[in-house]
Amino acid sequence: MAYLSLTNISKNFENVVAVKDFNLNIEKGQLVSFLGPSGCGKTTTLRMIAGFEIPDTGTIFLDGVDISNIPPNKRDIGMVFQAYALFPNMNVRENIMFGLKMQRRPKDEMIRRAENVLSLIRLENTAKRYPHQLSGGQRQRIALARALAIEPRVLLLDEPLSALDAEVRVVLRGEIRRIQSDLGITTVYVTHDQEEALSISDVVVVMNNGLIEQVGSPQEIYRKPNTRFVATFIGTANEFHGFVSDSSHVQCDEINIYSTRVGKLATGVKVVLLVRPENVEIYDQPPGRDTQNVFEGKIDTITFHGAITRLGINASGKIITADVSISSRAPVTHNQHVWLSFDPEYCQVMAE
Repeated sequence: MAYLSLTNISKNFENVVAVKDFNLNIEKGQLVSFLGPSGCGKTTTLRMIAGFEIPDTGTIFLDGVDISNIPPNKRDIGMVFQAYALFPNMNVRENIMFGLKMQRRPKDEMIRRAENVLSLIRLENTAKRYPHQLSGGQRQRIALARALAIEPRVLLLDEPLSALDAEVRVVLRGEIRRIQSDLGITTVYVTHDQEEALSISDVVVVMNNGLIEQVGSPQEIYRKPNTRFVATFIGTANEFHGFVSDSSHVQCDEINIYSTRVGKLATGVKVVLLVRPENVEIYDQPPGRDTQNVFEGKIDTITFHGAITRLGINASGKIITADVSISSRAPVTHNQHVWLSFDPEYCQVMAE
């Protein structure tokens, strides 16, 4: 049996369905992210695991015990909130020891644990400071340390980095992953940031309108999306709308695209064909005869993204996005005439 198991979980608020038929098994030591847009039910699900909300239907098992109706303070779960939730009148050490104090732990044990987690988050010199004397990133680390001090069976993080600057978020998410891996603690992480979820998770749960769209590793979610929502929410994708013309071709407006991923879709079925920008190849001259899905166009937009440059190419009135490494090719210019192609293997086809 999975370490943390959610079975047939549903939650309504008056006439609004927040979570519906949620089923998920989490193994011990995994970091699992709930990823989706605002209002998709990810925080509500996290709050049900914590005990702040009670499911209308379904059960939550932790290490073989049904905790669905157990009070939050009896679940042995640590939680880190978006807004830090530190006590302004307590210094860092006192904030970290607060949960231990509620558990009536001996004073020497509380001090020892506070020192241990401060060392873990690499902020040993802040023990006597107050929250207002810390940066946002430091405050969130202290909130994490407080949750870890009680040695919880599960760690929950509710959009812990959303209030921080971009550079701090990147550093701190790496620290969270390092700490989680070092401790081997089962962790559920809520975020709407796809890059954040893909970079630190063992498993990503993509949610939309209270439902699970797909569960998989970051690589599976990105490379083999099961639904159009997942494909377009995770990363960027070129969308071609049309219909299946035969077992390996999709007719999209004036463009006929060859794909090895038409599957069992019947001829005539309306579909959307998706191609990631990094799978679009750009040529200054017509490519060889063996190259498939070749189209002519002109460069309409050029957007610099550091290691890659994103091109918007007008091909027969359709803007196709391509990501290229300028360091590996000659510079490009606006209105430049180019040829583009994409391998049939990278053309994912889904029914409309």
